[in-house]
Amino acid sequence: MTMSRRESTHTGHGPRLTKADGSAIRVLVVDDEPTLTDLLSMALRYEGWEVRTAGEGRQALTIAREFRPDAIVLDIMLPDIDGLQVLQRVRADGYETPVLFLTAKDSLDDRIAGLTAGGDDYVTKPFSLEEVVARLRGLIRRSTLAVADSTDPRITVGDLTLDEDSYEVFRDGSAIELTATEFELLRFLMRNPRRVLSKAQILDRVWSYDFGGKSSVVEIYISYLRKKIDAGREPMIHTVRGAGYMLKTA
Repeated sequence: MTMSRRESTHTGHGPRLTKADGSAIRVLVVDDEPTLTDLLSMALRYEGWEVRTAGEGRQALTIAREFRPDAIVLDIMLPDIDGLQVLQRVRADGYETPVLFLTAKDSLDDRIAGLTAGGDDYVTKPFSLEEVVARLRGLIRRSTLAVADSTDPRITVGDLTLDEDSYEVFRDGSAIELTATEFELLRFLMRNPRRVLSKAQILDRVWSYDFGGKSSVVEIYISYLRKKIDAGREPMIHTVRGAGYMLKTA
């Protein structure tokens, strides 16, 4: 993944979120993988947010007390105390800061399910940066730290509508069921209508930060999307031979 490619394809997630007083959203990113915290920090700063990072649980608690973040991205597996203990101590300090957990697919247990049922959220590794930012925006919007953002979460291209908050998609009023990856792919296409997106750009934005996949996965998911979005209708997803894919109104 190259930084320049990521920046060149970034189109933002709608108007920037700020706190009610106009100041920047503060996010604390806690993970013991420096590469990951660097990537997340870059993506979140691109949203206009203020970011601090920590590689250990106790360090995270120290920073949280001083930085007072509006949201925390928190890895479950940390070298000293685990993310669930970090959260318990943050709550014991009286902070109701929303938390987005990062967890390995094989370690998603009942404790996390129980905690996230209380309003927090989680993503499983590997994940896309797009998904983390979208989930954080949702958590921050719903949190009591009411953010001054009355923007419409819906993206509309022609008769196709995607709702970033409810994860619902409609074409000509009919609901379309998508998997999480199909949703991320469609969102990226819809944010860049009438623009040719290469397979490399799509892999970079939609698939995970450590995904060593081949571009054939893009072709597969484009075909899945076409079956759901374009079936029996004027096609909106177009192949530009040798260049990539483009979404445009029928």
